[in-house]
Amino acid sequence: MVKFGLQFKATLENVTNVKPLGDDFRWFLKLKCGNCGEIPDKWQYITQVESVPLKGGRGSASMLQKCKLCSRENSIDILGDTITPYNAENSERFKTMVQFECRGLEPIDFQPQAGFAAQGAESGTKFPEVNLLEKDWTDYDERVNESVGIYEVTHQFIKC
Repeated sequence: MVKFGLQFKATLENVTNVKPLGDDFRWFLKLKCGNCGEIPDKWQYITQVESVPLKGGRGSASMLQKCKLCSRENSIDILGDTITPYNAENSERFKTMVQFECRGLEPIDFQPQAGFAAQGAESGTKFPEVNLLEKDWTDYDERVNESVGIYEVTHQFIKC
């Protein structure tokens, strides 16, 4: 069992506290089989609300997957207590946003989509529907008459 951290990096303009919203947030990942190296073409998502039991009574995971190439059964679990927001002081630096516990899988790519939230850095205005699929997001904070945005979203995975 190996833990991988998803590190998030973006340029924040007048916003802070960028985070996934709710336990049903979908983490879209590409996963590599640790046994044979197979990487499926399609994106797969995992959420905290989905939990499947592991064979042999070894607990549960967010997703259980059988490799199409080598038939090995692999799993990945979201470590919910590791989810942390990306704040204004983190802007333009990598910061671990979540960790995954993997058995036989390695996350190799992440696709941010809808379901993020942010708040105005000065005003505290809540922005509950932030979609990062295009790697950029902009809005307007009427409380302080400023444009707000999240730009140049990128990521990397690290072993924890």
